[in-house]
Parts: sequence; C-alpha cells; structure tokens
Amino acid sequence: MRYDLPEVLTVTGAGPVRTVTINRPAELNAVNADLHWALAQVWRQLAADPDARVVILTGAGRAFSAGGDLDWITSFLDDPIARDESIREGAEIIEELLRFPLPVIAAVNGPAVGLGASIAILCDIVLISERAHLADPHIAVGLVAGDGGAAFWPLLTPILRSREYLYTGDRIDAVTAVELGLASRTVPPDDLPTAARALADRLAALPAQALNSTKRVVNMYLSQALAGPLQAGFAAEVVTMQSAEHRERLQALRERAR
Repeated sequence: MRYDLPEVLTVTGAGPVRTVTINRPAELNAVNADLHWALAQVWRQLAADPDARVVILTGAGRAFSAGGDLDWITSFLDDPIARDESIREGAEIIEELLRFPLPVIAAVNGPAVGLGASIAILCDIVLISERAHLADPHIAVGLVAGDGGAAFWPLLTPILRSREYLYTGDRIDAVTAVELGLASRTVPPDDLPTAARALADRLAALPAQALNSTKRVVNMYLSQALAGPLQAGFAAEVVTMQSAEHRERLQALRERAR
C-alpha cells in the first residue's frame, strides 16, 4: 500500500508489521507543521492497509521527539489562525491514535518531550531505551500541558506523582518512567529495534479480532478523557498561548537555542 505522507514521517515494512518513523533527526524529531499534519493523518492510512496487523512507532537518530519545533511554535504568537489550526490538529492526533484499531508499540529510542511524550505513552506498549527520558515542559514556557499530559498522565500514574513532573517539567528517566507506569519496560539501547520487532511479530501472530477488540475495550478508559480533560486542556492551552508571559518565555527559549 502507498502512504501519502511527507518525508518527515515514514512508513516501512512488509508482511504484518509496519514501522512508523518520526524522521527529522537533525532537529531531534521536533514537530513542525508538516510532521504535525502527518501525525494526524497516518493512523487512518495505517488502518486502511489490509496487510498491517501491528505498528512500531519510533524516531530516527538519537531522539524519539523533542516536542514542538521552536520556530513553528513561535510563529503562532502573531498568527492566530495557524495557532487555532494546530490545536484542532493536535486533538485529531490524540483522538486518531486512541481510536486506531491495531496495537502500537512505541520504541522510545531517545528523549520524548511534550507532544512526543504524549504520543509515546498513548501507544499500547512502550519500550523505552535505558538512555531515553520523558518530559512535559509546557508550564516552563507559560503553557497549559493541554496536548495530553494533564489529561492522560493521571490515568496512568498516581496523581501526586504526575503533578510533580507536570508542574516542574523535570525529566523522567527510563527506570522511573516504568516505575510510574508511563512505560512498559526498559531495553538496552542497542537492543531496542530487535526487541520491538520481536514483540511486534509475537502480537502479529495472535488472533487479530481478539487482540484488536481487547485493545478497543482497554482504550475506553483513556477515551473517557476525550470529552472532558482533553478538551478542557486544549481550551486552556489556547488561552495561555495568548499570554504575555508565554510570549516572553518562548522568545527567550528560542534565543538560547540559536
């Protein structure tokens, strides 16, 4: 099957397993406009692939995804139309991932930050490299963690623990991520692709209807957040996107990154 996606998100593989690779390695797979659009579109295209049974999601190079591309996010400061479209599309990414019928294995090969962390933890099984970490630094730049962190982390890990990491934006190392329930198990970095493929092959050999229907039932718990906390989170994020404090902090961060 041919996938209609930009080169920043690739789909490869034959037989029953598809590997989706976030492909901006020079930018640590930071999410720009093209990648954001592709992440919203890929799940329906995968669901339409008659031979696909299992999906592996990973990043090219040394990161899974460093979160939002600073140049792209900064452009929202003076472009409310693009800002609002990014919020609509962000909700689509989360909704499509939750409703996707096939099992998805996240092979978290490096930092998964912001939206990258949200996408990783919403996969069915999260294999995380011992060198990787999760983080959601929205608040540090004056934003509500609206693209999934505030809505979904408390469903996966104790609220007291998730509050600390959401409020501070501190890194969650691989071992702690497993302890908290934000990842399934750690894997040595060099073994991650092989471990993900072995697990994918094992899942692909199971009865598909039973596996996919079990996923649908389990995801009903997470889907309850779509109509409540997730929508509230995106609405609150839009408000903070328009604040003077966000503008100042984002511009300062962008200057330091140059």
